[in-house]
Amino acid sequence: MLIVKKYDVIVIGGGPAGLAAAISAKKENAEVLLIERESRLGGILKQCIHDGFGLVRFGEKLSGPEYAEKFIEEFHLLKIDYKVLTFVTYIKKIDYGFEVTVVNKDGVISYETKTIVLSTGCRERTAKQVSIHGTRPAGVFTAGTAQHFTNILGEMPTKKCVILGSGDIGLIMARRLTLEGAKVCGVYEAKPSPSGLTRNIMQCLTDFDIPLYLSRTVTRVFGQDRLEAVEISKVDESMKPISGTEEIIECDALILSVGLIPENELAENLGVILDPRTKGPICDEKFMTNVPGIFSCGNALHVNDLVDYVSESGEIAGKAAAHYRKDEKKIVNLNVSSNFFYMVPQKVHVNLEEEIILYFRSRDVMEKAVFSIKVDGKTVFEKKYFNLKPPEMERLIVNLSDLGIKQDSKVEMEVQ
Repeated sequence: MLIVKKYDVIVIGGGPAGLAAAISAKKENAEVLLIERESRLGGILKQCIHDGFGLVRFGEKLSGPEYAEKFIEEFHLLKIDYKVLTFVTYIKKIDYGFEVTVVNKDGVISYETKTIVLSTGCRERTAKQVSIHGTRPAGVFTAGTAQHFTNILGEMPTKKCVILGSGDIGLIMARRLTLEGAKVCGVYEAKPSPSGLTRNIMQCLTDFDIPLYLSRTVTRVFGQDRLEAVEISKVDESMKPISGTEEIIECDALILSVGLIPENELAENLGVILDPRTKGPICDEKFMTNVPGIFSCGNALHVNDLVDYVSESGEIAGKAAAHYRKDEKKIVNLNVSSNFFYMVPQKVHVNLEEEIILYFRSRDVMEKAVFSIKVDGKTVFEKKYFNLKPPEMERLIVNLSDLGIKQDSKVEMEVQ
């Protein structure tokens, strides 16, 4: 196979995380190549025409395309190499680092790189993945697909719909479709509490009088060529449908906002170990995986609420990839209590004289909670939270030099 060029860093994925990683690595004087499978850079932001992006990073409300364009402009100013409409088919370990094989209009090509940043984003769960029974009519969409129809293609996917799942994309599409003249019968959520951000519940549902029904799910769809109706059932504490509570709602579309799955098939093929809670790689404070030289960031690492933090993780991973040198520094695991849904990173190097960022979610709603870090049984850090909610990720900066972590230390994270 012809090796076209050698790089210091190859970034796979040209969304907000990949763009930030490529820019960050280039600013550290690394030779960078970004590979994107779509025809344009920007990732999912290209179709997110609503505002609310960039409040943390830029201090202003931006639409998705506006947010992406800020990074794309800087990306081009730095003259970073990139390939669009290019698919990575295989990655293998070599003496130099890694050989990345891609396919595009020019054929099958290989590049060599010292490090790789995986910023491959995530995909949506489908109807079959949440066990909805019935026929297979047209009119069953994921929220992202409905968004693509409406915002990119300019086509209305529905006149009267039911939305299953109160994730943020579903909430935003409830408002978007209402503004375009569709009737949203309601948003149905199997959990006893909403899955989206509080601000989206208020701005997308409450402000538009769209009802939210909790502890309910879609159990069946009806229709041959086109969806005609759905069956809604109440669910118990285990989220199993309760017999006798079925209700039929006539509609021409069912829109699913039932969760996102990080895209990590490439990572798994490289032997990267995934965290069963995040579905993303287990990593250290620089977002390097268990495979030396392989970094992960953005929604491929864990599903973020805000794109600002997607970009932040990309910057950290890109800079670390540019400066990667194989070392034997001791790593300790961060052991989290059962009250956490997850925490990233899952491990840190000892003897670091720097601040690190922790991202975490609580498993349940917790009022007046206390986050604490214990090293060898001694509490070395505490922070109080007024209200923790699983849908709202928390970001915490901790200075490792203050914690006294040693090579044989046991580090425990608790929230209660």
